[in-house]
Amino acid sequence: MRTVIENGWILTMDSADTCYENGYIIIEGDRITHVGKSPVPADLLAGASHVDAGGSIVMPGMINTHCHVSMIPFRTMGDDCPDRLRRFLFPLEEKAVTPQLVYWGALYGIAEMLLSGITTFLDMYYFEDQVAEACRDAGIRGFLGETVIGQKTCDSEAPYGGLDYGRKFIQKWKGDPLVSPLIAPHGTNTNQPEFLEKAYALACEYDTLYTLHASEMDYEMDYFAREYHQTPTEFLHALGVLSPRTLLAHCIHMTESDLDRIAAAGASVSHCIGSNTKAGKGVSPVKTMLERGIPVGLGTDGPSSGNTLSMFTQFRLFASFHKTENRDRSLFPARDIVRLGTRTGAKALGAADRIGTLEPGKQADIVMVERNSINMFPCYNPYSALVYSAERANVDRVWVAGQERVRHGRLTGLDETEIRRRLLEQMPDFLEKSREFASII
Repeated sequence: MRTVIENGWILTMDSADTCYENGYIIIEGDRITHVGKSPVPADLLAGASHVDAGGSIVMPGMINTHCHVSMIPFRTMGDDCPDRLRRFLFPLEEKAVTPQLVYWGALYGIAEMLLSGITTFLDMYYFEDQVAEACRDAGIRGFLGETVIGQKTCDSEAPYGGLDYGRKFIQKWKGDPLVSPLIAPHGTNTNQPEFLEKAYALACEYDTLYTLHASEMDYEMDYFAREYHQTPTEFLHALGVLSPRTLLAHCIHMTESDLDRIAAAGASVSHCIGSNTKAGKGVSPVKTMLERGIPVGLGTDGPSSGNTLSMFTQFRLFASFHKTENRDRSLFPARDIVRLGTRTGAKALGAADRIGTLEPGKQADIVMVERNSINMFPCYNPYSALVYSAERANVDRVWVAGQERVRHGRLTGLDETEIRRRLLEQMPDFLEKSREFASII
């Protein structure tokens, strides 16, 4: 089946940032076969279905490089509570999160991401088999990792149960067209060194990504200074777990030598500006990271940490905070920010050969952003429109692997109302157990 998308403002996000103000894309199966300037060659039109973009911005599917998608039930709980991870998130997760809650929470969050133009996300949570099933049912691309952590969890009576679960999870899902399994130790200070090493060995054995929270918390920094006389990055380097397969989430508190080590190792960073600034943790030195050639992708973090699963929110917050932090309005032109949410995000996931740009041979992960709404006029610069003007509601159509998942702002294969109903059916026990923490949430 061939599909021709024409009359679009095509942002390929390729290495030359090629842009066609009036262009076309041709999809066959799950791949892009042609991209170019209109008119479409006559021989490519025969037998094809046609989509008139009507001047919409057509861009690669956006890539969310760090998320805990199933935490939808936690959204708006304790948003202004200090140290909420240890005060109620960890204990409430252990008491109340079930496989069914994870599945329906994931499906709900995936629906939100698809509607906002995210076609690929990386997830770290519990019961990841259920998240994988949700990805398959929704038709979204997921890089998924079971959490490895040194404490009892909702899906393991013993600490570090995520290692055994993770091995089986990787074996089950390796090679799936949409699900890329990985291993996800929770953080530098929530795993003993030997288990960080064991998780990394598993990633090497199965050739997967290895992702964890790093250099995020003040108390994390104090712990490593006190116990190891090192930064978390120095600690990870000494363990030998920094490499091109390593994706570090957050990396807020970084020294120059930390950045040198990450760059030399070929590791990547997921930058979560929304959740980091909401929590008052600080602004990661992305300018310096990029100057050193470190691949940096953007992450929404979970719906409890960042509340919205929209890349447009991250675009705007990124621009505002980094320009202010560096006192430089010209820093990070809008095109560079869109690149972080597409091409560079794909590189951070080790998937730049498949996704992140609109080029022949790449997976047909495509987003169409309409320009007819009141907030999108006039549009002189499409990159600026995406960063400073666009909202989730402007996403008109979305394809993942050549399959249309959103049409005219509505999901094609999922029923939002039904997903919410089924999620609510799973929440009474969760809500009952959350009452124990009522005074702080």
